Amino acid sequence: MNDALAAYFEKHIAVAKETHAALGPQIAAVGQILCKSFAAGGKLLTFGNGGSAADSQHLAEEMIGRFLRPRRSLPAISLTSDGTALTCIANDFGFTDIFARQIAALARPGDVVIGISTSGNSQNVLRGLAEAKMNRAITVALLGNTGGQIAGEVDHALIVPATITSHIQEMHIVIAHLLCDIVDRWAAGENTGESD
Repeated sequence: MNDALAAYFEKHIAVAKETHAALGPQIAAVGQILCKSFAAGGKLLTFGNGGSAADSQHLAEEMIGRFLRPRRSLPAISLTSDGTALTCIANDFGFTDIFARQIAALARPGDVVIGISTSGNSQNVLRGLAEAKMNRAITVALLGNTGGQIAGEVDHALIVPATITSHIQEMHIVIAHLLCDIVDRWAAGENTGESD
């Protein structure tokens, strides 16, 4: 058992280092895009399935609450949180439209829309991001493996260089926390003249 634990941690650390090397500048750029959107009155919309749904909720609530620093609340909505909307849309339009239908109603030009899919092939995530582009929102995807179908359809594809779902999910939450940290630093300093 100890050998299995050690091997898992070693793989996690290796994936973390590879993700930093591959995505560091892109994560920083997406963080700045989020700050600019919030500064201009935009909002963040997030979504995903299963564990990715939980990650999307985590990211949104960190923006509304805070991450590490006192700051104002920022407008963010996870589209996985409203069970009545999800079941209504799935029943009346189909499961593949559960995010697209909400995006059609809520996304505006300049908003940031983040879809999360470890495979990069979740059709409802793909359709939601496509709808966001039609609404002239900025589209970001947290992905894994090769990035799948979604990678080529978004403005910013953050593809974790891993194939094991659990390690991809672990890096997705790290990326989410890094985005939160960038936004926290900006929002905490926005009224003091500080810049990070």
